[in-house]
Amino acid sequence: MTQSVTVDSADQARMPKQIPYIIANEGCERFSFYGMRNILTPFLITSLLLSMPENMRAGMAKEVFHTFVIGVYFFPLLGGWLADRFFGKYNTVFWLSLVYCCGHACLAIFEDNRNGFYTGLFLIALGSGGIKPLVTSFVGDQFDQSNRSLAQKVFDGFYWIINFGSFFASLLMPIFLKKLGASIAFGIPGLLMLIATIIFWSGRKRYVHVKPAPRDPHSFLNVVRTALTTDIPGQAKSGYYMAVLGALLAVGSLFLIPKVGIVAALCLALVLVLGFGGMGAWMQLERARGVHPDHAVDGVRSVLRILVVFALVTPFWSLFDQKASTWVLQADKMTKPEWFEPAQMQALNPMLVMLLIPFNNLVLYPLLKLKGMELTALRRMGLGIAFSGLAWIVVGFMQLAIDGGNAIEITWQILPYALLTFGEVLVSTTGLEFAYSQAPLAMKGVIMSFWNLSVTIGNLWVLLANSSVKSDAVTEQIKSTGMSVTAFQMFFFAGFALLAAFLFALYARGYKMQNNYRQAG
Repeated sequence: MTQSVTVDSADQARMPKQIPYIIANEGCERFSFYGMRNILTPFLITSLLLSMPENMRAGMAKEVFHTFVIGVYFFPLLGGWLADRFFGKYNTVFWLSLVYCCGHACLAIFEDNRNGFYTGLFLIALGSGGIKPLVTSFVGDQFDQSNRSLAQKVFDGFYWIINFGSFFASLLMPIFLKKLGASIAFGIPGLLMLIATIIFWSGRKRYVHVKPAPRDPHSFLNVVRTALTTDIPGQAKSGYYMAVLGALLAVGSLFLIPKVGIVAALCLALVLVLGFGGMGAWMQLERARGVHPDHAVDGVRSVLRILVVFALVTPFWSLFDQKASTWVLQADKMTKPEWFEPAQMQALNPMLVMLLIPFNNLVLYPLLKLKGMELTALRRMGLGIAFSGLAWIVVGFMQLAIDGGNAIEITWQILPYALLTFGEVLVSTTGLEFAYSQAPLAMKGVIMSFWNLSVTIGNLWVLLANSSVKSDAVTEQIKSTGMSVTAFQMFFFAGFALLAAFLFALYARGYKMQNNYRQAG
């Protein structure tokens, strides 16, 4: 233990030389992703969905957007599984990056063809989602116990470069869409993704390659299966029946497809299986001891505790991702200069992130520490969820003013963007390192996939909320409050986030942090 502390001291720890390749790749890839994502809603409303009645376009555009985001953050499960079990992180990232490039090509080619355009969105969701947890955990693989003290700085830098790419994408792409047309506007992100792939490939001989784990009879799923199916005379199988109930509810959720759509229904089914199955495994986990070694059983319990943290973060993503849909639609109804496109307001988010990350690390956190206030990882994440709720209270009051016929300057959106972005920095930059450090060594990719799955579930809540307000009975009930449906939903999501922040704080009090970085050498 003494040797590890000495090696990890700040004056001896060295930054891996291969990190710049990964950081540069991420900057180009994020420009690529956010470049197309930030013009998606305006493009759908003004071009691809013109054949629909005007009063239905905004709702359909939001549905397409959040369905796409669900796909982006669902496919990390596939990418993590392929990397951890078969191909390794580098190979999986490289080949899925090529799929990603093909998706961008489809958007540029099929700008006026729904089937071709949606195929492009699917390929981008598959490629972007598949590599998402792997690039992050690939960064972590480049560190060991000798330099792990530098890992959080790199994760912060990693998130900074993401927002560097996002800033210029948010600022420029709406202009390119308006001035150059959809084909070129969607082609530019494709070119950046190709450059990102070439950069990543160029560093292939410098990376630390962690081999895929061999098939493990004591893997997470095997331990869970043993826990759920083992009979002990005289003891009820409450956990098993809990998991069965989740499976039955998941099958039942498929009957909601006509109402909420196939994507939302399948995601809801997954949530039910994970939620009830996880609770069932927790209830009977001790039954796996003896069949599996103690470290495997304890590892499963650690993973289940991590998944509770991830579940409580999902409301944050419900609020955060709507800045590219609900907030853009609100901005379109606000007064602004003729040259300014509503989608350009999204550039505020990455710009503020680039300012807040160094401010927090160099000023805010050290100042709070001097005053005896230690902001642990979980405290930061809980506060971040709360700040997102405050941001939505602000946009809710702005929506009430707009609904009342008042002219609201678009500059008023700066305040909620600032609150939401501060919350994002507290949740996302902390969550990346938290997810990697808490994951058992054999499950880095999969755990990072579950972190990304929390974004999918957050967008699922948005789709379900939007589907619920399509009911005449619900709409009439909302109108009786004196608010528009849009304003009501804004306050609903704010309350959703504040409740989640409270529950997060309660759970975090009993959580024990882990250190699961690999050993040096």
